[in-house]
Amino acid sequence: MKIIGTGSSLPAKTVTNDMLASFLDTSDEWITERTGIKTRRLITTETLIDMGADAAKKAINMSGIDVKDIDYIICSNVANNFVTPAMSCMVEGLVGADCPCFDLNGACAGFLFALDMADGLLKTGRAHNILIVCAEEPSKFCNWEARDTTILFGDGAGAVVVTRGDDHVLSIKMSTKSKYESLYYQRKMELTPYDQGTELYNPLVMDGRDVFRMAVSASTRDIDYVMNEANLSPSDITYYLLHQANLRIIESIRKHLDQPIEKFPTNLERYGNTSSASMVILMDEMIRDGRIKRGDLLMLSAFGAGFVSGACAMRY
Repeated sequence: MKIIGTGSSLPAKTVTNDMLASFLDTSDEWITERTGIKTRRLITTETLIDMGADAAKKAINMSGIDVKDIDYIICSNVANNFVTPAMSCMVEGLVGADCPCFDLNGACAGFLFALDMADGLLKTGRAHNILIVCAEEPSKFCNWEARDTTILFGDGAGAVVVTRGDDHVLSIKMSTKSKYESLYYQRKMELTPYDQGTELYNPLVMDGRDVFRMAVSASTRDIDYVMNEANLSPSDITYYLLHQANLRIIESIRKHLDQPIEKFPTNLERYGNTSSASMVILMDEMIRDGRIKRGDLLMLSAFGAGFVSGACAMRY
């Protein structure tokens, strides 16, 4: 599998830390020190489906393939206004594709789950070109009267087109350890005549310390595993594209690997945590501005609610 096109799409509205401090018990200094985030983009008049389609069209355009040559669409999405149909079905219509589509919820590691599934489809010959779209609006999960999660998230979409290619994916590992209590979001559902008292609803709940610990532990374990399987050393990697959740987590992983900070690009300071879209948005920016070049070795790593995690060593 190799990536032949990338795209991203972000809301127009930029929200600064000072803007949040105008109605939350927080400050720019407090948020920056603990997360590294300075601003984030939040959906106002846009829709997540339109942003997903916009990112997809950009990726298809870069790939140079005809949209009718896409054999599958995989969409990574935690939640949106539509429970059904799948977001991938609506993206298909907006980009003009004609192929099977499905959504997956791999939380913030969704892009890596989608890559793993796409790699399998390509290897079995079931597909030749696959569009992966990661579209997320985690700002809609938060309690906007509290600062614990509200300060962390931004909205956005990223997309890649992958096709068959020899020796581009060197190793990939996905992990899940069932521990939902540390990070979860319960949505409202309709009551029935037979169930009037058991509905559960909670805006995003997060145990920050536990998530930090699990994130660093899972990411370093996955990266070490992939590195060993691919017979790579940390110095072989051109860039470490990590899930853009928290600068402190990224720094802890960097120290574990003992690599220079230049190998750990970030954009969370501008966009916040955009869930599964974060790595794709970062990759798209770096490819378009020439930082990532053909032949570069990339290490992708992400973690999220579940608790899920994954890592992938690949050659661009």
